[in-house]
Amino acid sequence: EAMLDRRLADLTDEEREALEIDLSPREYVVDYLMKSFPVRLMAVFTDENGNPRSEPMSDEQGCPVFCQTALAARDRMVEQLCALPPIATALDAIIERFGADKVAEVTGRTRRLIIGSDGRQKLQSRTPRANLAETQAFMNGDQRILVFSDAGGTGRSYHADLAARNQARRVHFLLEPGWRADAAIQGLGRTNRTNQASAPLFRPVTTDVRGERRFISTIARRLDSLGALTRGQRQTGGQNLFDPADNLESTYAKDALNRWFGLLYQGKLEAVGLARFQDLTGLRIEGPDGGMVDDLPTIQRWLNRILALPIGLQNGIFDEFLGLVEARIDAARAAGTLDLGLETIAVESFEILSDTLLRTDNVSGATTHLLELEIARALKPLTLERLDQLETASGYRHRFLRNTRSGRAALQVSARSLLADDGSRVVRYELVRPLKRGHLTADQLAESSWELVDEPTFRTAWQAEVDEALSSLKRERLHLATGLLLPVWDKLPADHVRVSRISARDGRSLLGREVPLHAVGEICNALGLDAQPDIAPESLVAAVFASGRAMPIKAREPLMLKRSLVNSAQRLELIGWSASRLDWYKAQGCFTEIIRFQTRLFVPIERAVEILAKLAAQVD
Repeated sequence: EAMLDRRLADLTDEEREALEIDLSPREYVVDYLMKSFPVRLMAVFTDENGNPRSEPMSDEQGCPVFCQTALAARDRMVEQLCALPPIATALDAIIERFGADKVAEVTGRTRRLIIGSDGRQKLQSRTPRANLAETQAFMNGDQRILVFSDAGGTGRSYHADLAARNQARRVHFLLEPGWRADAAIQGLGRTNRTNQASAPLFRPVTTDVRGERRFISTIARRLDSLGALTRGQRQTGGQNLFDPADNLESTYAKDALNRWFGLLYQGKLEAVGLARFQDLTGLRIEGPDGGMVDDLPTIQRWLNRILALPIGLQNGIFDEFLGLVEARIDAARAAGTLDLGLETIAVESFEILSDTLLRTDNVSGATTHLLELEIARALKPLTLERLDQLETASGYRHRFLRNTRSGRAALQVSARSLLADDGSRVVRYELVRPLKRGHLTADQLAESSWELVDEPTFRTAWQAEVDEALSSLKRERLHLATGLLLPVWDKLPADHVRVSRISARDGRSLLGREVPLHAVGEICNALGLDAQPDIAPESLVAAVFASGRAMPIKAREPLMLKRSLVNSAQRLELIGWSASRLDWYKAQGCFTEIIRFQTRLFVPIERAVEILAKLAAQVD
């Protein structure tokens, strides 16, 4: 609005009758070029230390001497800039694209330019009641698009309220969020409130310039810091809006930057070399006597210098750096040590199968429990129609795959390569499947059971999996430590820290820390509990395969079930059996194999649940 006022002040009465106003920031860029483009000639001299230096040249009258080549280059750049089509501000571009009658604007502007039915610009005045009227029009569904600013985000609600006529799911695009994390959260909270028909979908908007990750990183870090101060819940701050890789000031990013400097010094990076990087950024990596300097630049300083580089070079540097960051985050996620804050798991229903009392506080009487839950989740597969839309919008290259063992379908697309600590590039692909996404390296994909198929075969297999998912609920079991957790926090597994809220459709919810199955017995032993919860055979088998840890099983003698790699294949092996009962175990379905002159006892994977149930029945 301030820009519009300045434009209007420069118009004559005749020009006001036929408006042709350009509200793009072109004049600011041109003014910057005219004032800041280097056009003065420089004279080289030697200082008292013998170092060559330069200073602006002047003639005999003291007037500056200009370089005619630089002046011509500046004027040519200004001419090309002014020849480009105008770039409208985001707000005006949205209104022009969809029409003023389709967009509800709640920004506090008192007047704006709109395009009339005749295609000409018109000046429209807006009263203070316009904000209230257009908010009501959006909530009634008369205007399906809403644009609001900080001025329009105070004291109003735009969520899919059950009392409103417009209960469609809100898709909230976060554009120009600014630097204040609390203001960003306040704006996001306008579309995510209680008594809503559905939760909104948040989408931060960025360009394809990798350097813009610098600004997203600052917002992500501040949101995480804000959440840590808000009821101790990380999710309250970030709302799970950002991926851990978006925070470029985390410990993972700082460790990756140190490794990036090492690879830069060794000459193992493809995007830039050491000498060129130091010349372009002014950051010193190499010491005067050789070797890397001890005081390497901080990540904030490094990020700020990267922003001044050409965009192509920016993108190349960031791709390699993010490859290092994502490699560390993937490793932490696989190990279960990645701090994801509080995660809400929405389920259709849950059932408490067992409740073990772990501890009772002597002073307050508060209790700590270990619950075994069975949760039922409704699957939401990616349909073929939605997949086609994603392919069209993204334009990525893809290949159709099908698993020869399971018959499942997957779409293979390219993904960012990881960068190993030795500088080697690890090529990987993303597999898009109806129910999940995952990454495989090129070597893993070559050794897997995925094979190329034609599109009709792929679509048939994909649709079959979608139909199967829509017709059933996914049931799974998990253990949750809940209640007073602080006194027993050190007894819980340090390598698996995940706090979850189980929220059912009927309004019931449980808050606690997930406990992997292999740690259940360890916790009970650490707290001195004689009675330990029974573990179902199917859960035991799944836990051993998933964790790779040996777990005790219920039998007449102390047996352990472990995962063993034999002849490049995973097997289930029994440990602790006595030779006198070997024939009995074989009669129950186990089999033996002599490996390096040692008899080893294995459980067939396809009959593992049945055999473990027989072993437990002998105890009962």
